[in-house]
Amino acid sequence: MTKYAKKILEIVESSRSHLTAEQIFEQLRETYPSVVLATVYNNLNRLWEEERIRKISVEGMPDRYDRIVRHDHLVCRKCGRLLDVDLGDLTEQLEKKAGIPILSYDLKLVFLCEACRKKSQEKGT
Repeated sequence: MTKYAKKILEIVESSRSHLTAEQIFEQLRETYPSVVLATVYNNLNRLWEEERIRKISVEGMPDRYDRIVRHDHLVCRKCGRLLDVDLGDLTEQLEKKAGIPILSYDLKLVFLCEACRKKSQEKGT
């Protein structure tokens, strides 16, 4: 593993903010000022392919990266805010319903966050 990959993995594992590649790039530049954004993307893709990090894709938003710990996500439909939620491991239940072995799953529950609900109420919609 390259020095960049090690530091990127450390950044992702220590964050609870679901960072974008650009946010990881900014943090990585604090240690390696000459690093380029392409290096971050290449290492993120490699770490994801090696199943060392999770990639969270939400339509209309940049991909975000997360640590490998069994948990699911709440995604605000309006602003894209992403929150962790622990619903336990549903693999066995999903396998029974699907009738096939499941390697993994990524559950995203769509909701309206408190800030967006307040904005919606203020506008009267």
